Amino acid sequence: MFKYGHIIITSIILGLASRISLLRIDYRQYPSYPQGFFSHLALGLIASSLGSLAIPAIFEMEYSAVTFLALAAQQFRDVRNLERQSLDNIEPTEMVSRGTAYIEDIAKAFEARNYVAMLTSLLVSTIITIVNQVFDNRVSVVIGAVLGTIIVIYLNKVIARQKIYEIADVKPAKISFEGPLLKVNDVIIMNVGLKASQKIYMEKGIAVEIIPKNENSIAILSSAGQRQAIQHNAATLLGIRKDLDEPDFTPIARRNLENGNVVMAIVAMEPDVDALVKAVKDTIVLESSKRKPLASRIGRKAAD
Repeated sequence: MFKYGHIIITSIILGLASRISLLRIDYRQYPSYPQGFFSHLALGLIASSLGSLAIPAIFEMEYSAVTFLALAAQQFRDVRNLERQSLDNIEPTEMVSRGTAYIEDIAKAFEARNYVAMLTSLLVSTIITIVNQVFDNRVSVVIGAVLGTIIVIYLNKVIARQKIYEIADVKPAKISFEGPLLKVNDVIIMNVGLKASQKIYMEKGIAVEIIPKNENSIAILSSAGQRQAIQHNAATLLGIRKDLDEPDFTPIARRNLENGNVVMAIVAMEPDVDALVKAVKDTIVLESSKRKPLASRIGRKAAD
């Protein structure tokens, strides 16, 4: 197998590069650094190695080696389960929970990214092997590296997830009270009975209204999981002025049943409404929340 060293090494490098390009340590702090970061890096290396070995194994008629790809797929499904379990375990410690839909979305994303690393290394290995039939090793590696980089960029775009700003407009909104009822743009959010809590909302509360662009967007924003992800994202980015057992200050996103718009109020540590608008816009659209009623004849007829 040493004669395939240039194929294997180049494929592993490109496959690992694809995994690194998808690995983010940001405000969500998941995966955490350094333990979670290196765990996913190691999995990316394993996936890349398996993908790079498939073509040389076939050339050497070691067909049993290819079965490791199926074994890897099973292992990556187990990774998804472990990620889900890990996030479920820490969910009670979150001041504003992610929600089960957001957790499932994160777990699926980490599983898919390992497949991307494997697929990238497999494609690069195939390209170099084919080109090697015409050119020498050095030229083949260069061509494989260039096309591999294009593959990495393409796959990154393919699996990129939508964000709220792509499906809806987000605008600042007005907080008011009708007796004990907290309202945002005349949509009732919840009952806030304590006068002290009402005063804090009026002095430090900020709010937004999310306006769907079409019926598909209305369906997406009707998902409780999607709205929970928006609440969590806003609280994480801006901080939240609450402690345990203070339900009055838990952000809640409510629908306007007349038009499908969603409103949300939050008492943030940094009460900057423009920052809140940006935080909501940058929230990802969960795969489990995606709906496309306009893709069906019945949905288009109802919209008309």
